[in-house]
Amino acid sequence: MIQNALPFVAFIIFFAGLLVLLEKKTKLKIFKYIPAIVMLYFFSMLLSTLGVWRKTPQITAAYKALKDGLLPAMIFLMLLRADLRKIVKLGPRMLLGFFAATITIMIGFIITFAIFKGFFEPDSWKAFAALSGSWIGGTGNMVAIQGALDVPDAKMGYTLLIDSINYSMWVMFLLWAVSFAPSFNKWTKSNSKVLDEVGLKLSKGNENNRTSIEFVDLIVLLGSSLLVSALSIWLGGMLPKSVFFQSSTWTVLIATVAGVIFAMTPLAKLPGSGHLSNLMLYTIVGLIASRANFAELTQAPIYIIAGFCILGIHAILLMLVAKLFKLDLFTIGVASLANIGGVASAPILAASYGEALVPIGVLMALMGYVVGTGGGLLVGKILSIL
Repeated sequence: MIQNALPFVAFIIFFAGLLVLLEKKTKLKIFKYIPAIVMLYFFSMLLSTLGVWRKTPQITAAYKALKDGLLPAMIFLMLLRADLRKIVKLGPRMLLGFFAATITIMIGFIITFAIFKGFFEPDSWKAFAALSGSWIGGTGNMVAIQGALDVPDAKMGYTLLIDSINYSMWVMFLLWAVSFAPSFNKWTKSNSKVLDEVGLKLSKGNENNRTSIEFVDLIVLLGSSLLVSALSIWLGGMLPKSVFFQSSTWTVLIATVAGVIFAMTPLAKLPGSGHLSNLMLYTIVGLIASRANFAELTQAPIYIIAGFCILGIHAILLMLVAKLFKLDLFTIGVASLANIGGVASAPILAASYGEALVPIGVLMALMGYVVGTGGGLLVGKILSIL
């Protein structure tokens, strides 16, 4: 049984690394449906349930210090790749498709929660707010909202469960729908000739970017992110508090704004920010799961049903928007997956339409990182009123 801080943190990070290694180096089909980060959460929760470690004062202090310190740093690094100047190059129709997907997802959460709230425990809106952050942006946004709203670690089990099962089904559905693009585009009367031009224009913009990571890149990025984290926590503690805006909420928002601003500076050109942010993300997810317990997941089926309801409302509304504004299936499909799936899956769907379109999927997904935390907090605010 682990009772001290160092063995606890070392085990969490080692275990995360082991799962990532298995995902990258083996051909196990299970990783196609359950990503390593989801496995990390549930296996860490299982080990917590089995009592592999205890919530001693040393472990609790290490958990809080590491999680609170890494969260703003992770948000900052994650957003360094989201240069708003490049995102604008997507053009008005692509941006319309993206924000239509974002807004319909938010509406799906609000309607679904209003229907199902009688089945959930008190404060369950916080778990849905965290999930909305993930389905607008990514797992990093979900973790950011968990920190901002102080979502109980046990509730995050429901969030990851929906994020895994419902998301996997949605990815398969969108890939299956690719073959229906000509019929769908004829129905919406869309003109998709500009897609290849946009994709090629975005590809040319990345040709001169350096990809090899050097020591100086990592230490500058790590030092900058930790400094931003410390300043965000300090400033967040000074700003006015309310029922919804606590110190942790301000900290997350400050780190988000800093990331968006610095994404347009030379710092963003240093390679390695994605690797460092993923390292922090896996560490944070492992820490959160280490405080949860399977015995607390008593309402899993109703949460999964609610997840499918959210996706159903999103799909219907997004199709109506496509018909109204004459959007093609590629635009709304990639926009939807850029929100719900993020960088890991949006480029895959884009590639199924054409290799030149991959940069569109990447940029849409990065845009999700920018709006995911704010959008999730807005959804949480509305759900807390219902």
